[in-house]
Amino acid sequence: MSSRDRGRDDSAVRDTADRSRSGAPAVGGAVRDRFSTDEIFQRVVATADEEVGASATRLFLSGLAAGFAITLTFFFYASMTAAAEGIDAAGLLAPLLYPVGFVYIIIGRYQLYTENTLTPVTLALTRVTSVPSVLRVWVFVLAGNLTGGAVGAFVLANTGVFSSAAATAAVDIGTKGVETAWWDLVFKGMFAGWLVAGMVWLEHAVRDSISRVVLVYLVIFTIPATGLNHIVVSFTDAVYVVFAGELGLLTALVQFPLPVLVGNTLGGVVLVTLLNFGQTEHRFPDENRRRRLSLREWLFERHTGRVEDDD
Repeated sequence: MSSRDRGRDDSAVRDTADRSRSGAPAVGGAVRDRFSTDEIFQRVVATADEEVGASATRLFLSGLAAGFAITLTFFFYASMTAAAEGIDAAGLLAPLLYPVGFVYIIIGRYQLYTENTLTPVTLALTRVTSVPSVLRVWVFVLAGNLTGGAVGAFVLANTGVFSSAAATAAVDIGTKGVETAWWDLVFKGMFAGWLVAGMVWLEHAVRDSISRVVLVYLVIFTIPATGLNHIVVSFTDAVYVVFAGELGLLTALVQFPLPVLVGNTLGGVVLVTLLNFGQTEHRFPDENRRRRLSLREWLFERHTGRVEDDD
């Protein structure tokens, strides 16, 4: 065998080792420990494939697990807020454990609604996955997230897990949210949605768990530290206030989680997904067979865009 043939064989082996089963790159093409925008896009697409192809039960249960994990964030944040009361740096100390639930979600690969403002939307923008398929993911994941948060809030409101100071702090946080102007919450939610969706994009650009944990912690810490709002945390807090008997359900939900949901969705889809998508050449991994959906299929039918699924 000539040196040229051996070189081609070595290159083929290296290319195979450097790609996952989906065809998404495991290392960067130009610089092995750094991905290009298109390579990040391909990794996001591989994740999105799993989401749009998952069963409703799987999406809901994964979302439910994420909702339970967010209960930890709510619990720790209220407890730390109570513990830091009266301290000059309380605004920075209280959020210290806020990212814990999100770390569980990212490392455990649970489904969180705000993450899904990026991944499945990338497929819909290229018209290889239909809009109804994306909405299906959103509905079942959000339903699971909110169910988990509601169950967690009920347990915290009806047991002695919270200290009396932490319970008071939790009610105060929820009441403050309800009293915030509706459109202020929308814009706070937009910035938080921007942060979370941007974190997901960046998370696909790192290759090890430690880097992911550091990334998640730093990004999510900024949400409570700057007074922004996340839909699942806000919903859990609002429902807790309802279970505590301080507010009616309709008032609590319409005045707090609803505007945050609108803002998170707009922030994730518009400020991150559309802008990042616009920087790519929309190349899919070679192993993924694709066809572009017709306008009717894209808007009104449920399609994943995979040729093998649509044959």
